[in-house]
Amino acid sequence: MAATTVTHMRAARTFNAEDRARFDAFFDAHHRDLARLAFLLSGDPDAAEDLTAEAFTQAWKRWDQVTRSDVPLAYVRRIVVNLAASRVRRLVRERRGWRLLGAAWTDRMDGPDLAASADVREALRRLPVRKRACVVLRHYYGLSEQETATTLGISVGTVKSQTSRGVAELATLLGARPSGQAAGDGAARR
Repeated sequence: MAATTVTHMRAARTFNAEDRARFDAFFDAHHRDLARLAFLLSGDPDAAEDLTAEAFTQAWKRWDQVTRSDVPLAYVRRIVVNLAASRVRRLVRERRGWRLLGAAWTDRMDGPDLAASADVREALRRLPVRKRACVVLRHYYGLSEQETATTLGISVGTVKSQTSRGVAELATLLGARPSGQAAGDGAARR
């Protein structure tokens, strides 16, 4: 996949050797993490590859802007988040269309996976895009609230509220007690 991305990027922008070397170093250093982010946001390995390739293509087209930004990695993470959000919106429209046509839509997971990982991925997929992005960037990538806000182009307060609400929704979806809730509070879950 990486070779295909580089081929597309060559056609998309003229480059000098120095830009190319800097981009290649950036690609090598961050491809795996950005692909992981794309997977966590999309829940689909094939879609994650496509999102990552498209993000690097867009980054190459805007390489001057990327390198001028305060945190180039945050700039490209934002591209991945935006592409994933667009993909989700497109899928929602497609699914609505299928339902209108009366087709049955089923979500199933191909290949073996651990039950807990599958449950978390499914719960993440059910979160709205912004909450999902905040939870993934804060808890999986360990970004600070400020770094997450910069990456997503939102305020720190929005990061705090979206992360808190996202974690609470995940806890509900996974059947866990939200942090701070004692065992005797609320209905018992099994």
